[in-house]
Amino acid sequence: MSTRSFVLAFVAILIGAMGGAILAPQPASAVSREIIELQQQVSQLLQGQQDLNNNLASNTATLKTLIQQSLDSVNKLSDQMGGVQKSAQEVQANTGSKIDTMTQQTQGISDNLSDVQARVAKLAQQLTDMQNLLQSIDSKVSGGAPSAAPGGASSVAPGSPGAAPNPAPPSDAPGGNPGPTTMNPAPGGAPGTPGMAPISADTLYQNGLRDFTSGNYDLAHQEFSDYIRNFPGNDLASNAQFYLGEISFAQEDYKGAIAAYDTVLTNYPHSFKLAASLYKKALAELQAGLKTSGTRDLRDVVRQFPGTDEARHAQAKLRELTPHTAQH
Repeated sequence: MSTRSFVLAFVAILIGAMGGAILAPQPASAVSREIIELQQQVSQLLQGQQDLNNNLASNTATLKTLIQQSLDSVNKLSDQMGGVQKSAQEVQANTGSKIDTMTQQTQGISDNLSDVQARVAKLAQQLTDMQNLLQSIDSKVSGGAPSAAPGGASSVAPGSPGAAPNPAPPSDAPGGNPGPTTMNPAPGGAPGTPGMAPISADTLYQNGLRDFTSGNYDLAHQEFSDYIRNFPGNDLASNAQFYLGEISFAQEDYKGAIAAYDTVLTNYPHSFKLAASLYKKALAELQAGLKTSGTRDLRDVVRQFPGTDEARHAQAKLRELTPHTAQH
């Protein structure tokens, strides 16, 4: 029963008692004393109700304050979580950028090592050819030339009757004209013009690789394009085409990068840059907003090149794109 109901009931009883007292023959002093006591009890009840209402209002205000403080704490925590999430995203973006830079540098070092090995093999082959050529010259001179006079001069004067005609210097001998296996062919494989030093395929490729790793993308693009145009049959032509894609990717020309990587995949089926080209093509497609084809190419990297670094990077990227779905 509520306080109000209790007070009303008590008042009703009081009124009834007063009525009974009036109707019953009692002394006037006794009636007055009972009325005063009842009035005092009613006043106490009313004061108790007022105190209860005050306590209830105070408790309600305290509860509202606690609720507001809780809401403020939740909002602050939400803001802090948002800041932590933003920081994590920035760290992830910076880490991805650093990984891409390190990957480019590693690729450059690997290509440099491959190119050095190829150049050493070419030098060894040329040295062997030179030795064979000198032995052939020595055998021809010792077997077919007239006996030499002391001091190394021929006993028969050049041009005199019976003298052997002067042989033309071999194409690869010192002092001879450069042959088709020269280290420095002119662009397109043509011999260099007199007075000019034609650039070799190795030098042109090294220049492009150096400018790429140094960030001189426009110059590197020109050098790799010249390499592909002038030395299309060389082993490093597919590498040069791959780096054209890398340059476009670095310059955020993702459509150009996709086309360049596609050229590697289409025109150089035996290139050791196939896995890297397909993986970077997928990344370029994702950057260009082509999520469907990019995801498909990432799965192709995992399926076609298992166990490679590119396959592991592709799996990580697929988990990032679909974190709640297992990738196969």
